[in-house]
Amino acid sequence: MSNPFERDDELYVVLLNKEGQYSLWPAFLDVPLGWEISYREDTREKCLAYINEEWTDMRPLSLKESLASGVLK
Repeated sequence: MSNPFERDDELYVVLLNKEGQYSLWPAFLDVPLGWEISYREDTREKCLAYINEEWTDMRPLSLKESLASGVLK
């Protein structure tokens, strides 16, 4: 059985969590708790392009907020 996260012939969605982190997710799997769909069902290539365009800062949201306030938590 091939890895469902690496198949070019499957449809995917892009998930987003509360820390602003993105994940490529096979469309046929249930969305895990703590994640929501950020980009609709599409090809793997288009979903990855969306992630590359949107996720320009890999730091978690909580870290960015701590740094902006001057207090690391």
